[in-house]
Amino acid sequence: MAEGQEMINSGGESIAETQDQAAVQVVYRPQPADTLVALRVRQRIKRWGLVLRSVFLVLWVGQWLLVTIGRGRVDFVATVLFLLVVLLTVGYPRLQAAQVQRVVAGQGEYRTTVSGAGLTTSNDHSTLIQKWSVLQGYRETPGHFVLLSRDPNVLCLEVLPKRGLSGAEDVDRLRALLDRHSVRV
Repeated sequence: MAEGQEMINSGGESIAETQDQAAVQVVYRPQPADTLVALRVRQRIKRWGLVLRSVFLVLWVGQWLLVTIGRGRVDFVATVLFLLVVLLTVGYPRLQAAQVQRVVAGQGEYRTTVSGAGLTTSNDHSTLIQKWSVLQGYRETPGHFVLLSRDPNVLCLEVLPKRGLSGAEDVDRLRALLDRHSVRV
């Protein structure tokens, strides 16, 4: 295509205009609840973590029961250890979310533009450009869109809070963009 010429689609609009209209911008400050939602989504997608934690808890319950039955009374140390394990197992996602929040809190306001080309996320210190090919899909929750990376451990998550959109029509436009370029998981 020669310089200065534009490609026109069937509706009479230039391709650049169509892509600009389809782009959706999400502007937000990350909160611990955003990360917690993303971690819970990842937990549901990766069922092994849930299975391993469940087995771990069942083993601790069994150990506590064996000690209690063997001694004929409730052992204080075994009970404290058991409660600590339960607290850590249940509270681990919150600890992880708090750790992530410490990292992202100083980054300032996040501005994510979702378009046909992919996602561009920028903040006060960096810009990240991701093509759709790096994502395995997304999951929608009542307050967020969580995009999951393609790697086997789903180490990278992109959280797009709905509160960062300018209105309900942007939620629908974002959902349509995600459905067009990704899959629901």
